[in-house]
Amino acid sequence: MPRPATRTRKTGHPGYSETLPREPESATTARRLVRAACAAWCLDGLADDGALIVSELMSNAVRHARRGSLRVVVERPETACLRIGVVDFSKAPPVRRAPDPEDEGGRGLVLVAELAEDWGSEPLPWGKRVWAELRGKGDE
Repeated sequence: MPRPATRTRKTGHPGYSETLPREPESATTARRLVRAACAAWCLDGLADDGALIVSELMSNAVRHARRGSLRVVVERPETACLRIGVVDFSKAPPVRRAPDPEDEGGRGLVLVAELAEDWGSEPLPWGKRVWAELRGKGDE
């Protein structure tokens, strides 16, 4: 398995990223990456919500994106802020919808919106990045 890439950002904090196959099993690796970043940055209080958020973002990308890979990016733009992104090759923006109580799925972005301080989607020349930010529950 390839090692995650790390790179120092303008804030002085490293960022973590990894390219993964577009398959449901990749969510496990994405959760580990988020937990490892939280541990490295002493943001353990954000790890559980971050792992759940990246699982939902990965699930959406696996279901709706094109091509065979996704990129998970975990950054720390500020001291007590965790930014999680999933990059895919689909230009279609994510749609948050209100699922019927009988629906088995469709609650992922509702959950992301509940857990994250902010979330959104950024278009890229080849696709998009769906991201979410968590703040304030870190150990620092």
